[in-house]
Amino acid sequence: MKNIFYVLLLLIAVTSCQKTQKIGFVDNGKVINEYQSKKDLEARYQEKDGAFQKKADSIGQAFQMEAKSFQDKANSMSPKAQQEKYQELGQKQQYLKQQMQAEQQEIQQAFQTEIDTLIVKVKEFVKNYGKTNGYTYILGTSDASATVLYGADENDLTQTILDALNKEYKK
Repeated sequence: MKNIFYVLLLLIAVTSCQKTQKIGFVDNGKVINEYQSKKDLEARYQEKDGAFQKKADSIGQAFQMEAKSFQDKANSMSPKAQQEKYQELGQKQQYLKQQMQAEQQEIQQAFQTEIDTLIVKVKEFVKNYGKTNGYTYILGTSDASATVLYGADENDLTQTILDALNKEYKK
């Protein structure tokens, strides 16, 4: 009888010392895609891309006009002069194409760098939110990578985190 009492007492002591773990989860895709900072970033780069497209179209049209002008004059030129002009136009076209590709790549790299920075900021925010609010774990999930297959609605921190992020961004 004494042994049963000691075993029960030990069991009660062990279970009472266990710390309850507070766990939540976040839909990463929703948080990132609905974060106002990301929306503003995308809008800014859409403007840059639009300006780039206009510039590229303008340069392309100017080159086409130059090529058409040459074609109109080509019959009155010697074969050697025609060959030289064709070569000159081909080199110019290649150069313009390379310049446009480099500029477009630069815009894309800058956008990707800013998106990566934004994602790091969101991760840091979630980490700090978890520490401040006593969470042991905050799990992330998305449609592409469903790490949380089920979670009770009261543990879904997606909207809470998103609202807090957007509130901080507005400051």
